[in-house]
Amino acid sequence: MRAREHDRDEGGFTLIELLVVIIIIGILSAIAIPIFLRQRQRAYEASLKSDLRTVANELESYQSDDLGYPLQFDGATLTGSSVIGSGVARLSINNSVDVTFNAAASGYCLKAYNPRGGTDWYYISTLGGLMPRSTAACGSF
Repeated sequence: MRAREHDRDEGGFTLIELLVVIIIIGILSAIAIPIFLRQRQRAYEASLKSDLRTVANELESYQSDDLGYPLQFDGATLTGSSVIGSGVARLSINNSVDVTFNAAASGYCLKAYNPRGGTDWYYISTLGGLMPRSTAACGSF
């Protein structure tokens, strides 16, 4: 008889213990998933800003070498690798940069976007460079 009582004491987890573990996992998931999604959004935005600086550097190099901007890119959308003068602007995967020159061809506006990123970033040469997405639009430079 003692052997049976001993076997019964070595059972598995109780239902309450399993529920507590499931609740703890749920709470940790509720905290971690939004943080992960925000980090992914920040990574997309960082790649957009980097690509804007890359294209701006190539445009400025072209302007220094040829004493003018490459107006053939006015209204163009750059993706992947784009040759600008003697340089190459390599953009991150899925990123696109729209190029617009002002009427006097003395400045430009770049708009970078990624379909997965959800936010657009701007680089306006006449206003000092990289602009927060909420304060800039290429129509106002």
